[in-house]
Amino acid sequence: MSGGSRTARAIIIGNELLTGKIADKNLTTLATVLRRLGVVLERAVVIPDVAEVIVREVREASVASTWVFTSGGVGPTHDDLTIAAVASAFDEEVIVSSELESLIRLAYGDKLREGHLLMARVPRGARLVKSEDIPWPATLMRNVWVLPGVPEIFELKMKLVEEVVGAGVPFVSLAVLTTLDEGNIKPMLDRVVLDHPDVDVGSYPRWTDPKIRTKLTFDGRDRARCEAARQAFVALLPDGAMAGLEG
Repeated sequence: MSGGSRTARAIIIGNELLTGKIADKNLTTLATVLRRLGVVLERAVVIPDVAEVIVREVREASVASTWVFTSGGVGPTHDDLTIAAVASAFDEEVIVSSELESLIRLAYGDKLREGHLLMARVPRGARLVKSEDIPWPATLMRNVWVLPGVPEIFELKMKLVEEVVGAGVPFVSLAVLTTLDEGNIKPMLDRVVLDHPDVDVGSYPRWTDPKIRTKLTFDGRDRARCEAARQAFVALLPDGAMAGLEG
């Protein structure tokens, strides 16, 4: 990847993820969107609901990457620490957003409780990103997106992310399906990797497919270079070893 690439880091927050109570879906959603926008997701961590850990990770990530995305910990309960931790990471205090408070009051009406209003908290200086289609804002603190952990809401917020981050040169992903296992294709794969250093080559075995033993992917920003690497690999395969092409 070029040194000028836009980069991102993801901080996935929640004890429930580390204890296996809930399976994370948001990282896959985020990675897919960033790939389409041409942003390199270079690191992702899953951390517990511990304030000092969140602060440390946010501080490090905000300096190291173009964009940072947190997921989880923005609700009203005792384990929702992300808003305060992000504020602390930037040496700011937590305030109540009058805009968010109005939206919450309107949404809950007579069922409103004090706990609901805790979801109007934001770090001082944060920007509320919204659109006509998505009136409920996403919180953006400098280059850190503070997003909810609920997968359906997280995915909805991605539309706001796309509008602000903007499209760059998207990644291309091409694939070859083979009837050979990784032990057999390694010499061929090593040669292609050596000859095409600008293409990210991946190898993914399949254990239960009766026809396809390995899927090889060829990723990059330049379709011609990805295609050249794929064709170089195909040319090395013995007769009958290719089961198909994708992309």
